[in-house]
Amino acid sequence: MSAVQRFAQAVETNVARVLVGKSDVTRLSLAGILAGGHLLLEDAPGTGKTMLARALAASLGLDFRRVQFTPDLLPGDVTGVSVYRPATGEFEFVPGPVFTGLLLADEINRATPKTQSALLEAMGEGQVTESGVTHRLAPPFVVIATQNPIEHEGTYRLPEAQLDRFLLKLSVGYPTLDEEVQMLARLQGAHPIETLTAVAAPGDLLAARAAVRGVRVSDDLRRYMAGLGARTRSHGQVALGAGPRASLALQGVAQALAALSGRAFVIPDDVKAAAPGVLAHRLNLRIEARLAGTPPESVVAEVLRQEPVPADPAALAGTPL
Repeated sequence: MSAVQRFAQAVETNVARVLVGKSDVTRLSLAGILAGGHLLLEDAPGTGKTMLARALAASLGLDFRRVQFTPDLLPGDVTGVSVYRPATGEFEFVPGPVFTGLLLADEINRATPKTQSALLEAMGEGQVTESGVTHRLAPPFVVIATQNPIEHEGTYRLPEAQLDRFLLKLSVGYPTLDEEVQMLARLQGAHPIETLTAVAAPGDLLAARAAVRGVRVSDDLRRYMAGLGARTRSHGQVALGAGPRASLALQGVAQALAALSGRAFVIPDDVKAAAPGVLAHRLNLRIEARLAGTPPESVVAEVLRQEPVPADPAALAGTPL
């Protein structure tokens, strides 16, 4: 078993103490974090979005801050503000909650677009600029945002530029009947999140990220991933397709999934597993498609069926990761 696999197995097992039956979304979330990206969790209230973020932060040993996004939240409430100190006659920057290891932006689509956009620089550049001064965020820095479906009352649609900053958009989903019964029994007493301890350190996450970046991607697979993005841009139901950043995200998540499987090379199945979470939220459908109730995920599924799959590169594989 590779070092990345051992790292991931410990984290996934720890998170499973809190979330019942959510191994798939936990694995994809961890793949997104290993790829160096940020996550957007969209689902109905009460499905475990916030708990997943808390469990990942605790398991990874990351400093954790939570911001509840509301209509009256200001950008400075997230990034920080400069405060005048009469004693020194100077302004002092007071860091906001974004200066942490894992920031939970809870119900991000309940805040105004101005406040939502305050996260753009931090997520894209790993820094905050206030009053002309740039403040770097210490790595690792991860944003996990939750949002209720956009048709819910009191929500604002995230702009395309903000959506594109999220590496993956995932849905936690409702538990099965048996899983819900198990959850009720497990949570009858104290909640497991209160006693969840770290099974990794920030340095372990950074080392795992470095290993993931070394996972090999063949030229044929790069052409395959670029072809998927190009097909979304030419699709008849899509007004705005996935851009080059989506292709980079697809490659990163595919590399992480390969590493989690103990491989030092990416195969087409890694790309297929990553594609829905990477591409769907980046597609802006035409008005007639939206009126017909066409979900972006169905467009991604169609694109995956249409794009020719390259030969499995397993024959080119060297030693396992």
